[in-house]
Amino acid sequence: MITFLRTDSKNNDFISLVKELDAFLAVTDGDDHSFYDQYNKLDNIKYVIVAYIDDIPVACGAIKQFDTTTMEVKRMFTSEKSRGKGLASKVLKELEKWAIELSFERCILETGIRQVEAVQLYKKNSYILIENYGQYAGIEESLCFEKKLN
Repeated sequence: MITFLRTDSKNNDFISLVKELDAFLAVTDGDDHSFYDQYNKLDNIKYVIVAYIDDIPVACGAIKQFDTTTMEVKRMFTSEKSRGKGLASKVLKELEKWAIELSFERCILETGIRQVEAVQLYKKNSYILIENYGQYAGIEESLCFEKKLN
């Protein structure tokens, strides 16, 4: 059975999953990893979802306020042994639901062009490609997406 926990960035299960994520990204991002890593610190992320299967943490994601109407999706990850079960989409839906409850109108996010599975995940969940924003403007290896929330 899948359960979801709403928590924050101080949660130990979230921290453990993010360590796995960072190790994965260090390989896939290659030389660009240090650039992206500087924007992925966990400091004070208030809105974190951790997904569990039989009380074992298997996936996570977070949202962070970007502006008065927008949440930015951060730190999406599914452990390697739990991939292919739709967990990332379920975590993303939980994050979107939470953003709506908090009266936000849209979610944005950045992912790397090398994160093929992530790009597919966001497209499958109705995120549309937008111009790169903020620190990602002009970065050719970045793809930015947006979804308007209902």
